[in-house]
Amino acid sequence: MALTFHRKIQPEGELGLWYIEEPEAYFLERLQLRRREYQQLELLKGNRRLEWLAARWLLHLMSGRKMRGNCLKDEFGKPYLSDSLYEISISHSHNQVAVLAAPRSVGVDIQKIIEKIERIAHKFMREPEIRSLRDASRLEHLHVYWGAKEALYKAYGRKELDFKEHIFIDPFGYNPEGGICTGHISKGEYLQFFEVKYELIEEAYVLVTALEDTGDMRIV
Repeated sequence: MALTFHRKIQPEGELGLWYIEEPEAYFLERLQLRRREYQQLELLKGNRRLEWLAARWLLHLMSGRKMRGNCLKDEFGKPYLSDSLYEISISHSHNQVAVLAAPRSVGVDIQKIIEKIERIAHKFMREPEIRSLRDASRLEHLHVYWGAKEALYKAYGRKELDFKEHIFIDPFGYNPEGGICTGHISKGEYLQFFEVKYELIEEAYVLVTALEDTGDMRIV
C-alpha cells in the first residue's frame, strides 16, 4: 500500500497523499464501483484512470467508513461524497494523488516542479505577487502561487474564475520548509477568504491546501 500520509485537520477534516504503484486491478477489486462511478471511469484513458481510482480509494481510507460512499460530480464537475457533510477536493500529478476533506469549502493542488511554469506565469500572477518572488526560490514560489490559486478555484467549484482577476493571494515570502499564507476570491457579490498551507514533497512536488477561513483552523 502506497499511502504517503494521512493527517488530521483541526478542528475537523482529513488530508491524505498516495503515491500510485498499483495496477488498476488493485483498486477495482477494492472499490466495487457503482454504476454512475463506472460510467465516469469509462470516459477516462491511460494514467488518468489510475489517478481517478487511487483518489477514490484514498478518500475511502480517509473516511474511516466501513461502507464506501459514492464519489460523484455535480453539475459543474466538482467531486462530492454522497451521504456526507464534508466537502472534498482531489488533485493528482505524476502518480501523486492528494485528497482534502472538511466540513467547509476546501481545495487541494499537487504539482510536480517544472521549469515551463515560467511560460504561463503572466497568465495567473498579479504584479504584487510577482514582486514577492526571489531568484533563489522563484521556481518553487511560482508553483505555490499556482497551487494556491488552483486550490481556491477548486474550493469555489463553479468554474468561470479568472486566476488574475478573481483569485488573490496575499504576497508572502517563500519558506522551503513550508508555510502558511492567505488568499481570497472576489467575483461580483461573492467574497470568500481562505487560509493556504504549502509544503514540498520529496523536493519534487509542491502540495497546497486551501480551507475556508473561519478563524479556527490548524493543520497538524
